[in-house]
Amino acid sequence: MKIRSKASAVAVTAALAVVVSACGGGGGAKSTSGTGSDDKPASKYNAGVTEIVNPSTKTGGTLRMGMPGDFDSVDPGDMYYGYSWNFARLYTRALTMFKPVPGEEGLQLVGDLAEDLGTPSDGGKTWTYKLREGIKYEDGTPVTSKDVKYAVARSLDKDILPSGPTYFNDWLDVGDYTGPYKMKGKLDDFKAVETPDDRTIVFHLKKAYGGFDYFAMLSQTAPVPEAKDTGSKYKEHPVSTGPYMFKAHELTKRIELVKNPNWDAATDPNRKQLNDSVEVLLGQNEDDLDQRLLSGKIDVKVNSTGVAANARKTVLTDEKVKQYADSAPIDRTWFTNINGDVPPFDNIHCRKAVLYAADRSAIQGAYGGPDAGGDIALSLMPSKMTGYQKIDPYGVEATPAGNVEKAKEELAACGQPNGFSTTISFRNERSAEKQTAEALQQSLGKVGIKLEIKGYPQGDYFKLYAGKPDFAKKNNLGLMVYGWGADYPEGFGFFQQIVDSRVIRPAGNTNLGVKDPKINELIDQAAGETDAAKRNAIWAAVDKQVMDSAYILPYVWAHGLFYRPPTLKNVFVSQNWGMYEFLTLSTQ
Repeated sequence: MKIRSKASAVAVTAALAVVVSACGGGGGAKSTSGTGSDDKPASKYNAGVTEIVNPSTKTGGTLRMGMPGDFDSVDPGDMYYGYSWNFARLYTRALTMFKPVPGEEGLQLVGDLAEDLGTPSDGGKTWTYKLREGIKYEDGTPVTSKDVKYAVARSLDKDILPSGPTYFNDWLDVGDYTGPYKMKGKLDDFKAVETPDDRTIVFHLKKAYGGFDYFAMLSQTAPVPEAKDTGSKYKEHPVSTGPYMFKAHELTKRIELVKNPNWDAATDPNRKQLNDSVEVLLGQNEDDLDQRLLSGKIDVKVNSTGVAANARKTVLTDEKVKQYADSAPIDRTWFTNINGDVPPFDNIHCRKAVLYAADRSAIQGAYGGPDAGGDIALSLMPSKMTGYQKIDPYGVEATPAGNVEKAKEELAACGQPNGFSTTISFRNERSAEKQTAEALQQSLGKVGIKLEIKGYPQGDYFKLYAGKPDFAKKNNLGLMVYGWGADYPEGFGFFQQIVDSRVIRPAGNTNLGVKDPKINELIDQAAGETDAAKRNAIWAAVDKQVMDSAYILPYVWAHGLFYRPPTLKNVFVSQNWGMYEFLTLSTQ
């Protein structure tokens, strides 16, 4: 699979193509109607994995969404959950985007705010984009390249906007520039991004990277007008460039989007404006939310895994319900971080004891079993990702319920033969994570490792709790439950933000304590490797080194079980997001 780029004819650029995406493919996407009779099913199980279910071009109505918990943010410069990025494209436009179509074609990058993909120069250290003509904000003000520069600049400040990825911090040649909040009025000092005219934006990197179009896809490139920026409060009303804009945002409770009157379909070939409004109910009880979804009282659940345990039973055992569901494999691994900053996990043998003692079969059940949850993970890298090579260093295939004898050997080696006590954290709104913590409490308890379980709100899990090293250490968070999906479908997009110790910052981390110089060296080697086969071999070596260092306990390569009410239109699973494509959904 190769990325389709304007510069594909330039040999040096082709050689620098570090990341991959599916090529376009042939004719139009398949579709299936949701209508039917008693004799003929109205739909079929997994139809949405490969085709558009209930295609429609009718307009009107309200798309009703609901979610347990809250978005990490709706500020495009301060978000990192995949469902937040998915949702943000309803009201923002980044420089590039994944094509909103089913199947592998949905892995293809196309221009969004930009006319096309970027043009590299200087051997891949400089990338230039040309903005489409006629794009306006919700108030009718024209969007300029300087607004994109400002958006990227503000995203650099992780004190104000801690949650977004650090790719721009790490790769742009920012020098001493720290962002517009600490250096107010000095945007011209941000030399890493230039705007020679209102429609041209140029990025200067520290070193060549052929996958910069993936960075341009990040919501951090969605334009922000400097005059409207309110820093950490910008999330209360982000200014729209997409087909919808904010009408109401009751923090932690409700969001209402309505049509943006200044969105012009002529400037946006990737979106439609079919709904009159979009409503999102926040902080919902997950079981109640699932029941409302199954009964058609809401149209879509906003999360990355679909329905929870109680609803899964109904979906998988009742054929009349199952026909409206999709089980989608995801480039995601569910795992627990083992925090080397919290003793005795500064000793590798204590970390390895956890990897041997864990009952992965029980945890797989917590996530819904093989059909709804996924396969038992043998290593961190998802098995469906390009470059995956099978390894099983802890003998998981032979002992999926754990190896007590080997765990006790490791405890003896780390000077804790009788075990020890620590705390395990999880996200309150995620029942599978709570059940995972409980399963680990049981299995680790068999070798004397006693766990205190603590839950924290998912919206601030990385900002204030597990992702804040000082808090984690002070509160003895030795184990931290979460999971990770690839930012984009290639090794760098999966590994870098969770195992590269150089991205660790005071708060908002997704690397929760992996500190191994060997891993960092391998990541640098892979990023600079121009040969795809050699690059993939290095990502496999990263996977092996992560497992050898024992900072992460992987247990499930994820599937999501998603339900689409019969009345929901234009439904399909995005190959990139690993969930329903929010951008196309409608109700008429």
